[in-house]
Amino acid sequence: MFGSVWDCVFFMGNVFNFKNAFQCQLAEETEFPIPQKVFFTRAKYAESGVDGSMSLRLVSPTLLAAEKEEAKAVLNLFLKKKQGLSNAVAARTINKSDAFVDHLVSRLHSVHKSRYLVGRELTTLEIRDALIPYLETLLEEYGTILADVVENFPNPPTKEKLEENVPKQPELEIPIAPISPSISPLDSKKLKALSRVSNISPTEKLPSHIIYLIELGMDLESIKEVIRKFPAFAYYSLEGKIKPVVEFLLDLGIKKADIPTILKKRPQLCGISLTENLIPTMTFLEDLGVDKKHWAKVIYRFPPLLTYSRPKLKATVDFLYEMGLSAENVGKVLTRCPNIISYSVEDKLRPTAEYFRSFHVDVAIILYRSPQTFGLSIEANLKPVTEFFVKRGYSLRDVATMISRYGTLYTFSLPENLIPKWDFFLTMVYPKSELIKFPQYFGYSLEDRIKPRYEIVKKCEVKLLLNQMLSLSEDDFLKLLKKKMEKKLSL
Repeated sequence: MFGSVWDCVFFMGNVFNFKNAFQCQLAEETEFPIPQKVFFTRAKYAESGVDGSMSLRLVSPTLLAAEKEEAKAVLNLFLKKKQGLSNAVAARTINKSDAFVDHLVSRLHSVHKSRYLVGRELTTLEIRDALIPYLETLLEEYGTILADVVENFPNPPTKEKLEENVPKQPELEIPIAPISPSISPLDSKKLKALSRVSNISPTEKLPSHIIYLIELGMDLESIKEVIRKFPAFAYYSLEGKIKPVVEFLLDLGIKKADIPTILKKRPQLCGISLTENLIPTMTFLEDLGVDKKHWAKVIYRFPPLLTYSRPKLKATVDFLYEMGLSAENVGKVLTRCPNIISYSVEDKLRPTAEYFRSFHVDVAIILYRSPQTFGLSIEANLKPVTEFFVKRGYSLRDVATMISRYGTLYTFSLPENLIPKWDFFLTMVYPKSELIKFPQYFGYSLEDRIKPRYEIVKKCEVKLLLNQMLSLSEDDFLKLLKKKMEKKLSL
């Protein structure tokens, strides 16, 4: 960060001047006090660095740039989640908050002094765990004006600024769309990261980690797309982050050709420590029942799985136990449908369980047979399908039986699947009760399976159960038809 001793001295002087000026300002603005303990982290860190315990000069410019991008990403998500800011507003706030971002990075260096002394990079989770509690402290102190605190750091918002943030007549306000500049703050951030792989002269070489990714099978455009979504990826070191994770994934049995897909889906994987996060998380999940033999498939299906915190993983597993799944079945659900971890327990899983219980569906059966159903919207997906069958003469008890036998039923589109197959079902000779016995009917292709087989059954003039007509293999289907025809001729 510092090119010379004088740079460091200049920085230290600024810190102490900031501290003194800030204390004076606090004395003048007593009507809006700001606790010193919150904003003096940087000064305390700078002071502690004098005794030789830690020096920012140990941090390389590339690593410092990566840490700033990570800090911006954490701050961006926090402002959107806790302050309700839109993507554009959050990006504009961060674009005006360079001093605060530097402050967050200094806090990282203070919290993890020992890591820097041994030359070890922080992982994404370590950065997140260090910054989020601090941001929570600020949120508790400043509430709705936290964004102003961030933008104006190190100067506290004045009382007048606080009053500006409280609309006197919100019911009369007319929202006005902000005028976006030709290049938004978010785009500016992305362009800076993209420049590491784009602004290369003919005599220059691509960064080593970009060359490595290209050799893995990622084309340059795909790498740029990853960086657009996650700018910090442009600053990840090859030997320290990317290569160890890639080699670990290959050792698990993941095909080299699948690595680019995984990195596109979750580039943050490369920012997580193998020994302190990834491997312990895998062990934790294996203890919960995930089959270690299927890690390659699990990670390919849902790469974000290993980036979730243990409390998040445990919350989902506890819910599955609460719904009545056995330990063995919990493991099978996590192995077959790992993305269930991404569903919020309180906002998605529990409301869906309550909806199914409202018409006496065994929730444990659906969770085991079709966990993906719990990722659907109750209003947009579940209720319309239930109403579809009720309007056609089925009771809620009938629907409960059908969903218990075939949980995937709710994942089908009404206009593209259920309605056309229902219309064709009405042309056949089967009673409606046949669909209660065999709702899997809706899982077969109308053009490739249902219509061709029904035509054969009609021509042979025999009767087959709906299950027999559709679920048998081609050979078994023809054998059954032959047997039925022989029996008919013998009468």
